[in-house]
Amino acid sequence: MGNLTAPAPLSIGALVLNMAIGLLLSLLLSWYYEYYGQSLSNRHKFAQLLPVLALTTAIVISIVKSSLALSLGLVGALSIVRFRTAIKEPEELVFLFIAIAIGLGVGADQRWPTVVGVLIVLGYMTLRTLLTRKPHTDNLYLNILVEEEAEQNSLFKRVNARLVEHVGVVDFRRLDSRDGAMQLTYFVQCPNPQILNDLVEDLKRNFPVHEVSFIQQDQALGG
Repeated sequence: MGNLTAPAPLSIGALVLNMAIGLLLSLLLSWYYEYYGQSLSNRHKFAQLLPVLALTTAIVISIVKSSLALSLGLVGALSIVRFRTAIKEPEELVFLFIAIAIGLGVGADQRWPTVVGVLIVLGYMTLRTLLTRKPHTDNLYLNILVEEEAEQNSLFKRVNARLVEHVGVVDFRRLDSRDGAMQLTYFVQCPNPQILNDLVEDLKRNFPVHEVSFIQQDQALGG
């Protein structure tokens, strides 16, 4: 019986081929995430990490796959690792798992199953994106700081009326009143930047507005 703790010789040629396939697949994954991802984070910066993750995983699997001792050592090392940065968006977690799967597959010499599997996953995601694609709209949080009047309820209604004239969807969220000023927060949907400019000019022309700000929020309405 062979020594299970002794690592088997690692073929450099096979390693180079596996790394090349892993690099191509991870670059394809990176490109797909950067151009078709829906995450609000910096997609370009995050996409650059996916090939590194895939190749690093491939190296680790290639080294430990034929040695029981190295495999047990890897389990012990990973048990003390603590990640302090939480993944805030599920989409990022999905792409991280795909990158790890690429590294695991090519590192274990399962080249064709890995290629076919990744292409099927990306093909499904592309098809789903095409079938569920909606017209582009800008979902924005609108904050208006306006000087209070004697009839606060009347001012609130008049501001609402001006908003409805410019944007198709207006969802009131919050009203704060302090130091003689009233702050109104809305969730609005607007497909044209020129409409936003007209809205700001209209508000300044009709009300004693101190401040108007927009915060982009590319999520489902009401999110």
